[in-house]
Amino acid sequence: MQTTTDIAQLEAWARRIRRDIIQMTGTAGSGHPGGSLSAADIVTALYFGVLNHRPDSPRWPGRDRFVLSKGHAAPVLYAALAESGYFPVEELKTLREFGSILQGHPDMCKTPGVEICSGSLGQGLAAACGMALAARIDKASWRVYAMVGDGEAQEGEIWEASMFAAHYALDNLTAILDYNGLQIDGRVEDVMSIDCPVDKWRSFGWHVAEIDGHDFVEILAAFDEAKRTKDKPTMIVARTVKGKGVSFMENQVGFHGKAPTSEQVEQALAELADD
Repeated sequence: MQTTTDIAQLEAWARRIRRDIIQMTGTAGSGHPGGSLSAADIVTALYFGVLNHRPDSPRWPGRDRFVLSKGHAAPVLYAALAESGYFPVEELKTLREFGSILQGHPDMCKTPGVEICSGSLGQGLAAACGMALAARIDKASWRVYAMVGDGEAQEGEIWEASMFAAHYALDNLTAILDYNGLQIDGRVEDVMSIDCPVDKWRSFGWHVAEIDGHDFVEILAAFDEAKRTKDKPTMIVARTVKGKGVSFMENQVGFHGKAPTSEQVEQALAELADD
C-alpha cells in the first residue's frame, strides 16, 4: 500500500477513523470508544504512513505485522483496516452483530488483516515477540508492531515478554504504550501504578522514545527512530488522551466501555467534521 508522510493527509485519515469509531459503537450500542479514540492517531500513522502491507492480499508473506494487544479497542483497528481497503467500510455497521466479521475483540479467523486474536490482556506483546523471533529465524525483513494499553501493562506477561524481547535483541519489534492514564476501574495510578514506564522499559533493556501520541510529527519520527535502532526492541511511550477528539469523552473513564447515545453520536460527528 502507498504510504504518506503528509501530516494534513494523516490528520484527515485520523478524523475519518474517529468518525467510524463513533458511528460503529453508536450503532452497536456497545464497545470501547475511549481507548479506540486515544489510539486513533498512532494506528492511522501505522496503516497509512508506516506499515508495509497489501490490503488486497492480507496474508502476503512480506507484510509488516501489527498486533493490537489491547484488543478491546478493536473499533480503531477495524476502522483502519476498512479505510485502507481490507474490507468494505459498510461492514463497520455490523460491529458486534451475531455472525459479523467484526466481533467485540479481534478475531484472526474472521477479519481480513487481523494478525492474531487478542483481548485477553497481556498476551499480545508475547505473541508479537514470537512473530519477531520467527522473522529473525527466517531472515525476513518484515517488522512487527504491537500496541499495549497502560492498564494492560499491569499484567505480568507484559514484563515476561519485555525480558524476552530484550534478551533476544529483537530490534525488528516496536511496541507502543497507549498511555492515556485511564482504565475501566478508574485512573491507572490509583488501580495499580505503572509509574515511570520510560525508566521501566529502559531497565528491561529496551530503547525507549517518549512522545505526544497525537502529534504526527513526533509519531512518525519515533517509528523512524525505531527502524534505525539496532540490537534492542523499541518501546514508544505515547502520552494520549482517552476519548481524544470528542469533547465530552476526553479524559472520561465512563467512556472506556460505554457506547455513545444517538444524540451523543450526532454531537461527536459534528465535532469531528472535516475542517
